[in-house]
Amino acid sequence: MKALIIGAGIGGMSTAAALKQQGIECEIFEAVKEIKPVGAALSIWSNGVKCMNHLGMGHIMDALGGPMHNMAYHDGISGGVMTQFSLAPLVESVGERPCPVSRADLQSQMIDWWGHDKIQFGKRIERVEQTDTEVTAYFTDGTEATGDMMVAADGTHSAVRAHVLGQQLERRYAGYVNWNGLVDIDESIAPGDQWTTFVADGKRVSIMPIADGRFYFFFDVPLPKGLSEDRSTLVSDLTQYFSGWAAPVQTLINAIDPDTTNRIEIHDIEPFDTLVKGNIALLGDAAHSTTPDIGQGGCSALEDAVVLGEYFVGKDKTTAGILTAFKQYEDARRFRVKDLVLKARKRCDVTHGKDQQETQAWYDELKRETGENIIAGLRSTILGGPLA
Repeated sequence: MKALIIGAGIGGMSTAAALKQQGIECEIFEAVKEIKPVGAALSIWSNGVKCMNHLGMGHIMDALGGPMHNMAYHDGISGGVMTQFSLAPLVESVGERPCPVSRADLQSQMIDWWGHDKIQFGKRIERVEQTDTEVTAYFTDGTEATGDMMVAADGTHSAVRAHVLGQQLERRYAGYVNWNGLVDIDESIAPGDQWTTFVADGKRVSIMPIADGRFYFFFDVPLPKGLSEDRSTLVSDLTQYFSGWAAPVQTLINAIDPDTTNRIEIHDIEPFDTLVKGNIALLGDAAHSTTPDIGQGGCSALEDAVVLGEYFVGKDKTTAGILTAFKQYEDARRFRVKDLVLKARKRCDVTHGKDQQETQAWYDELKRETGENIIAGLRSTILGGPLA
């Protein structure tokens, strides 16, 4: 039995690992010739770390995960603490720590674990044909590949999704722009073991520790879509958007390197129920493109892979086995991923001032927060995963 894996991102690599555990041969095809991940880092919460452990790649998380032991919110203007608390109760209750990681390092190490020479790069999929027993991928370089099944982990701009759904889906602009990158840890900005977030006026500045003495940072600003900005004005743009904000935010702006800082207009896609068409399955952002507001994009792709792999346990290596496993995967995942996308959308709207009264109410709530409510929300999301 052979699976065609479209995409060598986190979803594709974790799927290959999950299927390999079940004795399924995998061929991996990646559109780009050289991996250049979008985004500097990402949050792998405890549910995602458990998935990496399950897939035999837990050592990667041990190496890359930052020491994020505490969490705090500060008023963006005054710099005053709104709430600050330990994440130890969360780790104790869910059985694993969260790991903010460099996206480039994570993807690189997952590829190295699989074997770089076993992945075919520069293979951008153009169209798909499927029969009852086979799937053929046609690539823009004129080549093709045939397998018994296909898992499309080709991202939010998935070329396979339209084939599975029978229609093209439009991405929805979430209403804000995100700048993200890496800087050396500077404790005048934030403690080196804490996820620190500054909030005011529907804007957000967040700093997370990752491995090797670095902070992952991001700035969020509600802005119109398509605003013309580039790297040459990046620092001055952020200085303008965060004029009057607290000293740590100004220190961070002055520390960033425009050449390694990403600017991204944030989108999601309206959740849909169809994740499978016969012997083709969608996975990761191709199946559930979300905003990053609850940090579950990478985690949900890892969950997808674990669930898909587990449904091949004990299955005959036949077409019937594939169809059954894929349908079970769809039934198991469609409600979970829809819930995550909508949770992220709701958090996005509150954080970024879609309703200013609601956002102000959240700020007021943060000033009364002991950590219990935030930890309860994180715990609920984490324990909703397949390896709770």
